[in-house]
Amino acid sequence: MKKAIIIGASSGIGKGLAKLLADKGFKLGLTGRRKELLDNIKSENPESYINKAFDIKDINATLKNLEELVTELGGLDLLICSAGTGDHNEKLEFEIEKRTIDTNVVGFTFIADWAFHYFENQKYGHFVAISSVGGLRGSRHAPSYNATKAYQINYLEGLRQKAVKLKQPIAVTDIRPGFVDSEMAKGDGLFWVMPVEKVVRQIYKAIKSKKKVACVTKRWRLIAAILKRLPNIIYDKM
Repeated sequence: MKKAIIIGASSGIGKGLAKLLADKGFKLGLTGRRKELLDNIKSENPESYINKAFDIKDINATLKNLEELVTELGGLDLLICSAGTGDHNEKLEFEIEKRTIDTNVVGFTFIADWAFHYFENQKYGHFVAISSVGGLRGSRHAPSYNATKAYQINYLEGLRQKAVKLKQPIAVTDIRPGFVDSEMAKGDGLFWVMPVEKVVRQIYKAIKSKKKVACVTKRWRLIAAILKRLPNIIYDKM
């Protein structure tokens, strides 16, 4: 039986992946800030899940709980980092920016490093992180969110380079969703908002094939391609 940990499994994409992987026969460690939501997931399938409630901004708690989960699972084949935050911040309030950076940069980096070291020591493994199509360009609405997702995209690329140099079967997958019908989809007039179930199915396919980068859903590949090529003189006015 394969073992996986999902960071940020209490809602949205993380919750959807937890249920899908359990159906596929995985033994799972689930984490999130909201214990009651994790408990609700476990109540549906108690044999498949081990839960730990903590906030990834707390590095000491993150380390302790990751080590406990690996021990209780009896190993680790796959770690998915689906935890993240972001808010519209038209007034550039620093506390909003700091909260986003503490989660999406500091917490993310600790988890990514921990996972990579673990897989390097056991000489195989798969690290998956949910970044965002938004990481391809900046945003006046949510400057820190898009910037931190750009950081994640580049960090994951660096980890892939490290894995190649090690010549070990360590896979690093960057999942870049567009707008998903979850708590993270904030704002009015959002377009092409995708249902969680569809997004999760496509993420699972990308994980199975150990893709390096996957935009989900597939139609968001078009948006990503346009964003990359849109001239600054046009993008700056959006």
